[in-house]
Amino acid sequence: MNAAPSDAGAGEGTGGEHARVPEATPVPTLNLANLLTMSRLVLVPLFVMALFTGDGADTFWRAVATALFAIASFTDQVDGWVARKYGLITDFGKIADPIADKALIGAALIGLSVLGELGWWVTIVIAVREIGVTLLRFWVIRHGVIPASRGGKAKTLAQIAAITAYLLPLPVSAEPVRWVLMGLALVLTVVTGLDYVVRAVRLRSAGRRAAGA
Repeated sequence: MNAAPSDAGAGEGTGGEHARVPEATPVPTLNLANLLTMSRLVLVPLFVMALFTGDGADTFWRAVATALFAIASFTDQVDGWVARKYGLITDFGKIADPIADKALIGAALIGLSVLGELGWWVTIVIAVREIGVTLLRFWVIRHGVIPASRGGKAKTLAQIAAITAYLLPLPVSAEPVRWVLMGLALVLTVVTGLDYVVRAVRLRSAGRRAAGA
């Protein structure tokens, strides 16, 4: 009786029907990009503590709060770059990244409003948009994940710039600059929020059509 061919032999040859296609290595959830995202969440309570030290009027702690906010915001730019460059994009990261952004931005806006330095209506408009987008993501999560768009990233950068201007202990003459930056952030916030609504509806519709096919 002839010996059965080994697995190695069965896979040899060019274009053979038994040739094996190497499987893609799954991306681990615990990777550098996601660790940076989680570090942003850790920095949020530290930022809030620094912001409210001395009722927000202490120049030193105000500078510390601004620095913590800047560091946390910087991780938002770095984690996305790391994820794309090294192929570390995960569904967890797609969901956790915007949540971390919203936690940081929300804490800063609420803090500034509590201190009486930013109108509550501004905070409410941005908060409603951010919470709404988060709910939209979960609404369509079984059909797919809505990744952050370029408009969404531009919105985040505008919010960061505006909030930083409000956090810094600047003279009264800087108020017009703060208003312009916050106005731009508000416009991008509303426009990109409407865009997410459209994308969520389309994704859900496509998913339901695929399920019924």
